[in-house]
Amino acid sequence: MTDIATLFDSIKDSMEKTSGQNNRGQFLRTEVGNTYTVRLIPNVKDPGKTFFHYYTHGWTSFATGQYINQISPNTWGERDPIAEARYRLSKTGDDEEKSKASAIMRRENWMVNVYVVNDPVNPDNNGTIKLLRFGRQLHKIIMDAMQGEEAEDFGPRIFDIAKGCDFRIKVEKQGDYPTYVSSKFGMPKALSTDYEGGVNAIHKDAYDLESVFTVKSYDELKEVLNEHFFCVSNSEENASTTTSPVAAAPVVTETVATTRTSSSSPVSSDEDIDDLLASLDNIS
Repeated sequence: MTDIATLFDSIKDSMEKTSGQNNRGQFLRTEVGNTYTVRLIPNVKDPGKTFFHYYTHGWTSFATGQYINQISPNTWGERDPIAEARYRLSKTGDDEEKSKASAIMRRENWMVNVYVVNDPVNPDNNGTIKLLRFGRQLHKIIMDAMQGEEAEDFGPRIFDIAKGCDFRIKVEKQGDYPTYVSSKFGMPKALSTDYEGGVNAIHKDAYDLESVFTVKSYDELKEVLNEHFFCVSNSEENASTTTSPVAAAPVVTETVATTRTSSSSPVSSDEDIDDLLASLDNIS
């Protein structure tokens, strides 16, 4: 039997410290005008990894017009040539370079496993495990339930799948963009599930959050930056003996473990729109 109180303390400690290529079918996709009901799934083996806190950089390629989205090594405290180029151009570039640098959108996101209680758009998701990717709006609501004004009512209960609280994610429209500020946790109630193996199996079958994205090394990210931001082929860069408008600082020997994972490939136009809309959750 899982000690939900001890589990909660470990998860809360982790959240306080942190305060590519992927299978899109893993993610819970939300649409404006709908309310999605889920339950948060804790990592019972390593509670501190219940949430994955990460950063990405995204922009529309100046070479191909497709959307580029990369998970940043800053997530692990490592150097990121995209972040370095964006900062350098924003601070020391001319007006044209500063304008171009602003096209790179840096996003702060979190990710958590959820058990889908009700997906009004895709009912086939009901009773399955999905990944919920979210930004600052939902992060604030979760943190308030964990340790804020609502902690007395919710607290550890938001991670108790069997007898805990539903998380109702309400997606509304604010201007041209979605907003999640009306989302909230419900009061505790028993959950009836026919998931094979029950709650223990849900815990066991949850995704390893640190293996969802494929992470590129410093050099690989620099290649992406050269091609899709500076529009300079890497063969041209290597052949050049003069200073070129290449993104980054000198190459370092450390690389990011390839067992991690990124939205590294250009995505289709529909996915581009989804990513852009999802990023608005980061706006407080």
